[in-house]
Amino acid sequence: MNATFDVTGLKLETERLVLRPWKEEDLKDFFEYASVPDVGERAGWHHHENMEKSKEILTHFMEEKKTFALELKSSHKVIGSLGVELYSLEDKLTEFENLKGREIGYVLSRDYWGQGLMPEAVNAVINYLFHTLHYDFLLCGHYDKNAQSARVQEKCGFKPYRKLVFDTRMGTKESGILRLLLNPNKSFNLEFSHPETLIF
Repeated sequence: MNATFDVTGLKLETERLVLRPWKEEDLKDFFEYASVPDVGERAGWHHHENMEKSKEILTHFMEEKKTFALELKSSHKVIGSLGVELYSLEDKLTEFENLKGREIGYVLSRDYWGQGLMPEAVNAVINYLFHTLHYDFLLCGHYDKNAQSARVQEKCGFKPYRKLVFDTRMGTKESGILRLLLNPNKSFNLEFSHPETLIF
């Protein structure tokens, strides 16, 4: 089942990043990376064509209180986001009905790809959700064509769990893999498998 989460007042630090709630002052940085073609598309949404769109999404981030801004310590620039999302397959993934967890999603500015920053951020969030909030599991998905996202998840310990066909925010369908990470401090009786393709 979906666990509760609220980013309000949270601040996680890694060697190079500060993970914190979004602020109105982040709009310029947000638009700068979200307006670059292929950045959003890899995560299933159109890149932002104007700052008004970025402002709309930034407002959602602040209202929904489930998404971290990724701030680079060296420059105080926001270079990405990491959301602790409600997973939408709660009615289909019945094996988790007595366990608590969430799905994480992330986006990073193209200028910072290939530097190991996203695994650094994801691992910090995993540590917080498992060791402080005591979640049982985390889910994370990627499209088949997004090899970079797959590598991030592999580096962070996520294992393939389900083959999926995703409905994207662009009105398209994308095949991909839903991955699972179980809290290593707990014991479970779950098998990693690739059962029937699910559609959501």
